[in-house]
Amino acid sequence: MLGISRQAVYQAQKRKEARSKVLSKIKPLVLDVRKEMPRIGTRKLYYLLKPEFDKHQIKIGRDALFTYLKTEHLLIKPKKNYTKTTNSKHWLRKHPNLLKQTSPQRPEHIFVSDITYIKSREKTHYLSLVTDAYSRKIVGYELSDDMSAENVVKAFNMAIKKRNSNKELIHHSDRGLQYCASVYQKALQKHQVKPSMTDGYDCYQNALAERINGILKQEFLIYKCNNGKELKQLIKESIETYNSKRPHLSLSMKAPNFVHNKKTREVNFSGLV
Repeated sequence: MLGISRQAVYQAQKRKEARSKVLSKIKPLVLDVRKEMPRIGTRKLYYLLKPEFDKHQIKIGRDALFTYLKTEHLLIKPKKNYTKTTNSKHWLRKHPNLLKQTSPQRPEHIFVSDITYIKSREKTHYLSLVTDAYSRKIVGYELSDDMSAENVVKAFNMAIKKRNSNKELIHHSDRGLQYCASVYQKALQKHQVKPSMTDGYDCYQNALAERINGILKQEFLIYKCNNGKELKQLIKESIETYNSKRPHLSLSMKAPNFVHNKKTREVNFSGLV
């Protein structure tokens, strides 16, 4: 009646069963990646798994992977939340925005800093981050129970200890009280780092730092820890995974450590020549 032979129906059924058998190999691979990066998106997931797909002779494109993850309820739903951690209404000196005239040309050229809150079952904690604007590598961090400048500056000091170059370095942040405080400004002066700050209350002028905050909270720190000690360990492991394994679209799907180390070697080599 439909103009389809019995043979064609059986062949279609066999193809469907064969395809299901092939697709069944994908779920364990996806879950294995998400042990370390629980909320990694489909594009980055496809990039990471493409060698495994080729190894297991799984023919699937990015759009088909998206469809498969949807049927298996493995797609990531975005989270939206925002709590203000910046107090810009103070009398301390604010510095001009140097990033209006320059952009990162190499690792350790521009560091961007920000503070975000993270809750445990015990209390609310505050995570200070320092990120290399060129490589997107988190080079310094500190988890504390308050947002005092003394605690926030520890993240900057960590970044400075790991520094491989004595070339010009700009430190960019919002106009928060912690970054304008004398203890923080003295740390910048001690290491001859130029301060740079956003204009007014425009959070988009520190968008990279905000973005890194979001990646950590939405993709890694998704489970509520019992206390600050557990949270500190989770943050350490999350940052190590982020730096060494998570691909970035802006880095041509390379991980921050790869770009940071590769470019640093190139810059140092050219300097020697």
